Amino acid sequence: MILTVTPNPSLDRTYELPSLDRGRVLRAAGDRTDPGGKGVGVSRAAAAAGVPTTAVLPLGGAPGVLLAELLGGQGVNVTAVSIAGQTRSNISLAEPDGTLTKIHATGPELSRQESDLLLDTVRTSRAGASWVAGCGSLPGGLPPDWYADLVAAARTAGVRVALDASGPALRAALPAGPDVIKSDTSQLAASVGRPVSTLGEAVGAAQELLALGAGAVLASLGRNGLLLVSEQGVCHGAAEPAGAARAAAGAGDAALAGFLIAGGDGPGALRSAVAHGAAAGRLPGSVMPAPSDLRPDQVRITRDLPLDLPLTDPGTP
Repeated sequence: MILTVTPNPSLDRTYELPSLDRGRVLRAAGDRTDPGGKGVGVSRAAAAAGVPTTAVLPLGGAPGVLLAELLGGQGVNVTAVSIAGQTRSNISLAEPDGTLTKIHATGPELSRQESDLLLDTVRTSRAGASWVAGCGSLPGGLPPDWYADLVAAARTAGVRVALDASGPALRAALPAGPDVIKSDTSQLAASVGRPVSTLGEAVGAAQELLALGAGAVLASLGRNGLLLVSEQGVCHGAAEPAGAARAAAGAGDAALAGFLIAGGDGPGALRSAVAHGAAAGRLPGSVMPAPSDLRPDQVRITRDLPLDLPLTDPGTP
């Protein structure tokens, strides 16, 4: 079972537009509403793959009720922590070339009691979990070391921990020793304080995160695939072109889910991550791939990395 924790979940409304023209009335070619938040995406992808999953979420107001209903309909077990504030709603604008413009609301501020209850709920819900995945931004009211407490609590119980965070929350959590960090080029650049514009620079930044306490780093490189860096070495994975890619909403969450589903270690897990992320990129909105959507045979895994390869989606600090 994969237990996910999303401190700042959302309702995500995605509109597909022929083009994004500022200052004009635009008519969407399609729209959908999905449960949102990085950990929510991981749980949705796990459920789509037939893997049992529980999402621990602080929920409030009508959006929180709808979010729980939508997740339940997708096979995700929801453990809700009731909060006084209202769950946020986000908007994504998707263009045919794959460009995605996101508008994220700030979200509610949690009280100290709600913050403590959220962490306590994780402790009481982790029985039987093979992984605890803490994902996404921290809402107001949660201290920067909240994820550090989450990692420490899970590791004390002997449960492996994946973390998808950035900024002060990531830096505070690294000494606690998360088993895997999910990142991207922008987060890598922000973590090391310098640009990440080549594959070699991405490897170097990931290795610095290992030195700070991470067990492994799984980094999304946009159109350049996924990078896995651990004490066992460095692997790169990429999918062969397979159909027109749509907006990549949720592709990173799907990739992390694919990685954890396949054991969370080594080239086999990396292949699963690439296959899940690529499949999500071919689907509308933030729809998560079912097993029939996956094309693992079209994934290339290599340890012979072209370190001077320029990244199509470089990161800056």
